[in-house]
Amino acid sequence: MQLENYLNTLGQHLKTRFGTRVRKLSLHVGFTCPNRDGTLGRGGCTFCSVLSFNDGDPQASVGEQLAAGRAATNRASRYLAYFQAYTNTYDEVERLRRLYAEALAQADIVGLCVGTRPDCVPDAVLAMLAGYRDQGYEVWLELGLQSAHDATLARINRGHGFAAYADAAARARRHGIPLCTHLILGLPGETPAMMRETHARVLDCGVEGLKLHPLMIVKGSRLAADHARGRLAPPAMADYVATAAELIRRTPAEVVFHRVTATARAPMLIAPDWCHTRWPAADAICADLARYGGQGSNV
Repeated sequence: MQLENYLNTLGQHLKTRFGTRVRKLSLHVGFTCPNRDGTLGRGGCTFCSVLSFNDGDPQASVGEQLAAGRAATNRASRYLAYFQAYTNTYDEVERLRRLYAEALAQADIVGLCVGTRPDCVPDAVLAMLAGYRDQGYEVWLELGLQSAHDATLARINRGHGFAAYADAAARARRHGIPLCTHLILGLPGETPAMMRETHARVLDCGVEGLKLHPLMIVKGSRLAADHARGRLAPPAMADYVATAAELIRRTPAEVVFHRVTATARAPMLIAPDWCHTRWPAADAICADLARYGGQGSNV
């Protein structure tokens, strides 16, 4: 079974637009985060680990990292430059412009995905991204929200509340920039009903894309210490699959799913074991959608 038969995937969206397979190439260009550098706090979100971003070499240029990504992927003829590690709008606008332009100067790069926080997207950056979109590039602003519940956001040390997300989403909408929102399912203290409420509030704000992740315990994170003390259990795959599939059914058909599960490689991943590879969860989600209805069937 193929997920594309039951939901609107980013791969489908890009192939329809460009007529060929398009893949993301991840970049780590040395940004930090206001939740780590002392502006808002130190240590970052409880689920985050500095080690998570060790794949990229922030000392390498954008062009060098893209070349390495192509060599490792070798499965597409067009690519999106994915500014992924940490907060990729957290710098002076002119440095951002230089980095984004370096990526877009590559002939096979058809657009940008820019991962950031809701409290780090000034209008000057949104205007710049809108300018790239107006030139015909594929542009996605990826906002890490994780939950719409302020108590949860405080518990995981996000350093912002839902109001910051709602404001950023509204301003991105005014600039005409497609928004992809990241949600983590299985955060400490959250029930399936709370996850459904987060999803509904995000849809109410207006969103063009969604990225769903299971909560993963990774080395170097604060949650890893809680897990070691027996204070935190990651979600079981069956629970994650049931919630993710239900959210997909509650999502309008035009919304693009950038991801419906996630993985971490050994030795980074502590738990859950089923996140070592994406296939078991992806196949189970696909089976659930085939049985009970696909995207948009319960809107």
